[in-house]
Amino acid sequence: MASRVQQQQAIRGEAVVGVNKNVKKMAAAAEGKNRRVLGDIGNLVTVRGIEGKQQPHRPVTRSFGAQLLANAQAAAAAENNKKQVCVKAEKVPAAGVDGVAAEARKVAVRKPAQKKVTVKPKPEEVTEISPDTEEKPGNKKKEGEGSTKKNKPTLSSVLTARSKAACGVANKPKGQVIDIDAADVNNDLAGVEYVEDIYKFYKLVENESRPNDYMDRQPEINEKMRAILVDWLIDVQHKFELSPETLYLTINIIDRFLSVKTVPRKELQLVGMSATLMASKYEEIWAPEVNDLVCISDRAYTHEQILVMEKTILANLEWTLTVPTHYVFLARFIKASIPEKGMENMVYFLAELGLMHYDTVMFCPSMVAASAVYVARCTLNKTPSWTETLEKHTGFSEPQLKDCAGLLVYFHSKAAEHRLQSVFRKYSKPERGAVALLPPAKSLLPGGLS
Repeated sequence: MASRVQQQQAIRGEAVVGVNKNVKKMAAAAEGKNRRVLGDIGNLVTVRGIEGKQQPHRPVTRSFGAQLLANAQAAAAAENNKKQVCVKAEKVPAAGVDGVAAEARKVAVRKPAQKKVTVKPKPEEVTEISPDTEEKPGNKKKEGEGSTKKNKPTLSSVLTARSKAACGVANKPKGQVIDIDAADVNNDLAGVEYVEDIYKFYKLVENESRPNDYMDRQPEINEKMRAILVDWLIDVQHKFELSPETLYLTINIIDRFLSVKTVPRKELQLVGMSATLMASKYEEIWAPEVNDLVCISDRAYTHEQILVMEKTILANLEWTLTVPTHYVFLARFIKASIPEKGMENMVYFLAELGLMHYDTVMFCPSMVAASAVYVARCTLNKTPSWTETLEKHTGFSEPQLKDCAGLLVYFHSKAAEHRLQSVFRKYSKPERGAVALLPPAKSLLPGGLS
């Protein structure tokens, strides 16, 4: 009997030990689950519900934390109620009616479900934050501001509108400035992409290569001698069929050299010949030879003298030949005037008249070019005489051109009776439109010159 009792105690002890082991395993499993949940370093936590069903991932926020706490409290209350019902059910006599036991089991099962409390977070209070859909704090505010900005004008626009209204700009029709380079978009030689920058640079540096008022520093040379030299060089340009670029660069070289060097009267023509040789080498494909220049001057100077003067000029000008001449600006301003052939010939006629007379040296090349275009439009009765397109590309307004334009009109009015006839004869021919024969725009003449 004793052995049988011991065996039963041993079996009971093993059972108790087995139960304890199972309890420990369950606790370890629960701890492992808890560790896995707590070990999640992200902001998404897997939360298990009261009835053991896994809930979807949700971000942990203060409102959701309150929900977890409420769910845990509800689960604890349900567990306590379940234990109390089970205790009451165990107290029912075993010999009782089966219906009483069934009723007790129903109460044990239903009561926790009736007292189950679920606190749902309010949608307004939950702020979801996740790495994929994270929003910046200022996004909503910016959207709101954008909607108000569409309807409400800004202070800058109001001030700009008031300024335009005060200056009368708002009343001007739009679209008056013409894109003069639109037709040359596919022409690689036109350089449409950077032509505006090129002419901005020309305007900046034109005064650096501009001759000074040098005539007072030349004891043996006067304005008439210079006019005779330029008139002769225009004939030379026509005889050798040189380009207009060569003619304008030749006159620029002469004026710059006379600004820094005193020249005797007998060497003035030699300076003009050497300047023509240098400009031809710079601009022409086939420049005239030195012997050609010797022949055209009736052998007044030798081959060696022309080359020596060429070196002297280059040394005094510091070898600077790349300069914006009148022709550079004439080509651009004529294009801005949207001219026909007669308009172009008239502009060149007036510009060469100004080139021959010393009085235009006081004006920068761009001013003379713009004035020639302005006078040509007035002579040919173009309306308006000065457009917004011309003002944009020349940089001069109509009142700024009055003085220089008056001089050109005066030269035009005296060209037919002037003793120097090279320019007048050149532009009296039919192939140049005979523009020199047209009456000058005397309305532009200042009071002192009329």
